[in-house]
Amino acid sequence: MTNFERTQWISTVVRVILAGIMLWAGLAKLLEPEQALRAVQAYRIFPPSIDDLVAIGLPIVEVAAGVLLLLGLGTRFAAWLTAGLMVLFIAGVASAWIRGLSIDCGCFGGGGDVPSGGEAARYLTEIGRDLVFMGLAVWLIRFPKSRLSLDPLTDDIAVEIGQDDTDPDEVDETP
Repeated sequence: MTNFERTQWISTVVRVILAGIMLWAGLAKLLEPEQALRAVQAYRIFPPSIDDLVAIGLPIVEVAAGVLLLLGLGTRFAAWLTAGLMVLFIAGVASAWIRGLSIDCGCFGGGGDVPSGGEAARYLTEIGRDLVFMGLAVWLIRFPKSRLSLDPLTDDIAVEIGQDDTDPDEVDETP
């Protein structure tokens, strides 16, 4: 097995894991919209008039990213989207921590204000988890080609409309 083939299989595993994470997070919020709204409100970042939009829009974006990743369709775009979401989530948790709020992040459902105690450990764990997820997304940004993916269908379309089909990652290192 060449390095390129190995990298494709690693990207496949990373893509499916990240898809599962994004789908789980988004569907958990979509299935409990009132709880998702409480989670957004607990951060005290947005004006109340925008909380509803964020509570509905965020899980839709998460599910969309998850579906794209699962299908392997627009993998690099979906990975950028996921990495951007992780940056926002990390900033939100850090903001709550810095401001002394005691909240459950609501990342996988639930969320909202919680009794004080253990915030540092909880917030460090949440930030660490999101950094790992961001690392997975960065892997896919760098190595988007994977097995069991629909991306090759869009590659063919891009070539037909005149885009370059060469891939610097696709170097066969066999002697």
